[in-house]
Amino acid sequence: MAEQPCLGPPASPAPPNPHTHPRDKWSKKVDFLLSVIGFAVDLGNVWRFPYICYQNGGGAFLIPYTLMAVFGGVPLFYMELALGQFHRTGAIPIWKRICPIFKGIGFAICIIGLYVSFYYNTIIAWALFYFCSSFSGTLPWASCDNPWNTPDCTNYFGKSNVTWTNFSRSPAEEFYTRKVLEIQKSGGLDDIGGIRWQLLLCLFLIFTIVYFSLWKGVKTSGKVVWVTATLPYVVLLILLIRGATLPGAWRGVVFYLRPDWGKLLSTTVWVDAAAQIFFSLGPGFGVLLALASYNHFHNNCYRDALVTSAVNCLTSFLSGFVIFTVLGYMAEMRDVEVEDVARDKGPSLLFITYPEAIANMVGSTFFAIIFFLMMITLGLDSTFGGLEAVITAVMDEYPQVLAGRRELFVLGLITVCFLGSLSTLTYGGAYVVKLLEEFGAGCSILAVVLLETIAVSWFYGIQRFSHDVKAMLGFTPGLFWKLCWVAISPALLALIVISSLLDQPPLTLFEYQYPEWSTSVGFLIGASSFICIPLYMVYKLVWTPGSLKQRLAVCIRPEKLMRAPQAEGVGMAPVL
Repeated sequence: MAEQPCLGPPASPAPPNPHTHPRDKWSKKVDFLLSVIGFAVDLGNVWRFPYICYQNGGGAFLIPYTLMAVFGGVPLFYMELALGQFHRTGAIPIWKRICPIFKGIGFAICIIGLYVSFYYNTIIAWALFYFCSSFSGTLPWASCDNPWNTPDCTNYFGKSNVTWTNFSRSPAEEFYTRKVLEIQKSGGLDDIGGIRWQLLLCLFLIFTIVYFSLWKGVKTSGKVVWVTATLPYVVLLILLIRGATLPGAWRGVVFYLRPDWGKLLSTTVWVDAAAQIFFSLGPGFGVLLALASYNHFHNNCYRDALVTSAVNCLTSFLSGFVIFTVLGYMAEMRDVEVEDVARDKGPSLLFITYPEAIANMVGSTFFAIIFFLMMITLGLDSTFGGLEAVITAVMDEYPQVLAGRRELFVLGLITVCFLGSLSTLTYGGAYVVKLLEEFGAGCSILAVVLLETIAVSWFYGIQRFSHDVKAMLGFTPGLFWKLCWVAISPALLALIVISSLLDQPPLTLFEYQYPEWSTSVGFLIGASSFICIPLYMVYKLVWTPGSLKQRLAVCIRPEKLMRAPQAEGVGMAPVL
């Protein structure tokens, strides 16, 4: 399809002058790549993808997953990197230069980032608790001879004639629920109980590491990711080799990849594939905008998008082998089918199922230490990215107040995140984590990405955006990318959002049924971030002078273009 003349000139506002707005730069290109990979590759790659894959057709699931990545995830990943690199600013002020009326998207992204920090770092704190507990001759979750165990505790490894019933609980499960969480002291969300001081100390240490990694900007965080982004791959390789040598490992691999072609006819499978790739690559969190904004103007963000997306997807696939070789081993030892072992797809896999298998391996202490060290580094990378998105957005929006005060601002932000996490450290904290995980960054972030894509493609204009990319890279994005940005990716996002809203299964955790009021609270949490977008639209229209038509014309044009006479008549419709 040939390009048509735009309704207005494709000129874009020039990026900020580096001499008038000095900005940090990545010390090395690899610092940026490792930071992006570290953000995209997180705990979800290790626990969520393998289960989503096996529940939705095994090897057959790779077909919808790949298609959703090609037509949805990667194009939006590329778009955000290009936007951040061209405009060299964070998620809030960037909308002045794209479409001012959508500036509420930036505020929504920051609120979602805070919600994620409230629960995500608590999961890292759990991993740190396990890490510290691993330094012992015998792992504390290897037997039923501990003060926290109950009569239902059943240890079947290395023993014969052990009957496993629906009431049986493994030592690993009781260690997680009764020792780490002490969830037996909570009556649910109505009675979450006091704070676990051990977890409080773990979380304090986590946030201390995060602060000193972020306080000086990308020059410090870019060095930390050399460890946190590379170590997980070393550990994954070690665990893969160990898992492949376990008895019954092949059963897990067959179960993981056995194709069930009939499931491809189900809409649910395609929605799950799209949701997995969007949450895995992470467009919409403002992280890619922030990290790319510290690149050199002519950096090849197109190649970066392809490389980092491929690394992310391949890591998810590799993690499946690491997980399911061990689940096959557990099925062999328990003398049950793999599907009876592989029932959970949440954090329980990382804190119950896998540790249980590790406890019964030769060299269990070593494997436990490196496994939980890997979990900590995976989590820290994503935390660095998520909080850097908030830091960059707010500091770029209020430079006159925060310029030269990054250390104090980061300290204040970390303090807010720490205080916001306190409810997740209580005896019923796991219930709060589940609620925030489901609603804090669920449907709301997908809706934000949808509006972001529409704003860039339809209001800013696909031709203008293509000229921006050409100014940086020397070539214009091809027709495939334009079609994805204008139509295909928004359609996929709309499908996921609608499906998520229509299908809200009841929340459960450890056989606890969440009360009905908690779902209402969850929707309020999700709406509290998204509401920033329509509220800002109203605010912008009310405070902009002129008639309604004039106000709309002003509010949908990049601010720099409004001063140029030739910018009059810039259209909203995308041009291919």
